[in-house]
Amino acid sequence: MIRRSFLTLTLLGAAVATAAGLAFTGPSQAEDKFIVVQSTTSTQNSGLYDHLLPIFSKTSGIEVRVVAVGTGQAIKNAQNCDGDVLLVHAKAAEEKFVAAGYGVSRSDVMYNDFVIVGPATDPAGISGGKDVTAALAQIKAKNAPFASRGDDSGTNKKEIALWKAAGIDPTADSGGWYRETGSGMGATLNASVGMGAYTMSDRATWIAFGNKGGFEIAVEGDERLFNQYGVILVNPEKCSNVKAGLGQTFIDWILSDEGQSAIADYKRDGKQLFFPNAKMS
Repeated sequence: MIRRSFLTLTLLGAAVATAAGLAFTGPSQAEDKFIVVQSTTSTQNSGLYDHLLPIFSKTSGIEVRVVAVGTGQAIKNAQNCDGDVLLVHAKAAEEKFVAAGYGVSRSDVMYNDFVIVGPATDPAGISGGKDVTAALAQIKAKNAPFASRGDDSGTNKKEIALWKAAGIDPTADSGGWYRETGSGMGATLNASVGMGAYTMSDRATWIAFGNKGGFEIAVEGDERLFNQYGVILVNPEKCSNVKAGLGQTFIDWILSDEGQSAIADYKRDGKQLFFPNAKMS
């Protein structure tokens, strides 16, 4: 009875619209005006999307549904055609995604940086340093606890690259001083505070993080801690379900002057969390 009533109302709506000379928009069309953005936990945990998306939706009428996971998982999800747009922060992996035909093209969106945070007692003696590989080597030398996300996220990829640059394989000590959480940035920061362990965080999530528990930034300012974000439309030729038009509308907006200004305007505690650089790509 419910299905028949719904069908009757739908057909009646179509008949009325036709009689009035109007195009009838069925429920599915109205409900479909949304996109799925596969993205990182850092953009979500920092509150950036809570700031950006209402502005975009008001301008475009398009709802954005964010799946916030580590960059590696976000890329896998997009390769599995689960999403319309990819917004992550691991440039080499993003370029590989496009080169394999899964993405149409890649554009820089914004940047910030990574920081090493740890307890104010600073058991490794690295506080105030600007050489990140020297700091990591000192953490290893002191066997000071370090919490890694261990989740193939953009942050985790960068962290592993920095350990490699320091000539260290920390996974050889996994479960000892090196502890892999397999979690997002917020959860890893919570674990880090709970264990009294150093960790690497993107600055935006660190600023927005409310449970600092006496932790402080120990190392910052090394150019190797640069953190670039990029945006990619998932290729509709690979994934026929991709809403290419709506997805491109979002990308065009976030790269536009309005979108870039909205990114720059987002602050926590008076601090700017992301710095737009679309025109530098």
